[in-house]
Amino acid sequence: MSAIVLRNVRPLGGANVDVLIDNGVIAAIGADLPVDQAHIIDGKGAVLLPGFVDLHTHLREPGREDAETVETGTAAAARGGFTAVFAMANSTPVADSAAVVEQVWRLGRDIGLCDVHPVGAVSVGLRGEQLAELGTMADSAARVRVFSDDGHCVSDALLMRRALEYVKAFDGVIAQHAQEPALTAGADMNEGEVSSQLGLRGWPRVAEESIIARDIMLAEYVDSRLHLCHVSTAGSVELVRQAKARGVKVTAEVTPHHLSLTDELARTYDPAFKVNPPLRTSADVEAVRAGLADGTLDVVGTDHAPHADQDKDCEWGCASFGMLGLQTALSVVVDAMVSTGALDWAGVADRMSIRPAQIGQLSDQGRPIDVGEPANLVLVDPDATWVVDPEELGSKSRNSPFAGHTLPAQVVLTLLRGKMTYSLQEKVAR
Repeated sequence: MSAIVLRNVRPLGGANVDVLIDNGVIAAIGADLPVDQAHIIDGKGAVLLPGFVDLHTHLREPGREDAETVETGTAAAARGGFTAVFAMANSTPVADSAAVVEQVWRLGRDIGLCDVHPVGAVSVGLRGEQLAELGTMADSAARVRVFSDDGHCVSDALLMRRALEYVKAFDGVIAQHAQEPALTAGADMNEGEVSSQLGLRGWPRVAEESIIARDIMLAEYVDSRLHLCHVSTAGSVELVRQAKARGVKVTAEVTPHHLSLTDELARTYDPAFKVNPPLRTSADVEAVRAGLADGTLDVVGTDHAPHADQDKDCEWGCASFGMLGLQTALSVVVDAMVSTGALDWAGVADRMSIRPAQIGQLSDQGRPIDVGEPANLVLVDPDATWVVDPEELGSKSRNSPFAGHTLPAQVVLTLLRGKMTYSLQEKVAR
């Protein structure tokens, strides 16, 4: 049975309708649609959105399958309402060649829970010394269009300029991890009042802002596309806002945790709250929320960073940077943005599906909920609440900063080209 009828659903939070899905596409939208030979799912007034797209996911495979695999990572993605993710290049070996990106792409395709689009490394081995094989990765079966050394900053200005120039040939984008290494050596939390009181070495906001300012100037100079990963400071938001006003081809993302958590949590010394870039101040949280609301920050990128227990279950100074994000992303965005009136459901669809699909050049994701469009969809119960239990998450790792938190809104169903990849009723990714 290939046909599905979603009864009583509200596209983008609007009026209740029925949606018929057949052969992987939306076949009809209306009231009392025919149900012959169709599987009926009663949405009970849930919100229907286009499937989410994450520009910033760490799947760890190949090399760190003890922390995550493509299968477990995409299971978490499906449970979070994602139908496409971009897998960052900091695997082992690094995704700096056609062979590695094709391996990751094929794993995602064969598992089938979520489209996996590899992000190619900018530099060989993420070492920041010479350009990786950008052209061959772009021409590979994986058709790479996003390149990043995420986890490391492309700190060499000449290398960054060459990368920006190179990707213009195929309309690619360089996604920068903005962190001046000379200003952050040995630092592991935000530089400010809390770091001073705790006696921990601080990570100054200027380490992020100086790289963003430089790269905006480079992108403007060579007229190329720049994407800024995990923007975390008020100053960074303002730099992006000014650049967009000048017409620079810059886009930017914010993580769910930077929308909701502050450096005050470092007082717990719980490594779950250690992340790169670090959690900032409440003023920075307000600034990134405002930037996401007004479109200065284009997308929510989870920066889903799973870690094996031994890499997080240790003292703060020895713990790895990173947090899980795929399965809690929607709920955190609802709590920070929808519940406060900063975004409506159409805005959520724009920041979590439409714009990331456009930045990543995905023609079949982030599409309107309309007849003839691919049935990449997520159904959300806006009135539900749920408690985050790390043991019940789809990821292989357990390092969620929201463990034990009660969050609003819950993904009920995820469809990838009409195939049910997650159903809350069954509580499994399929």
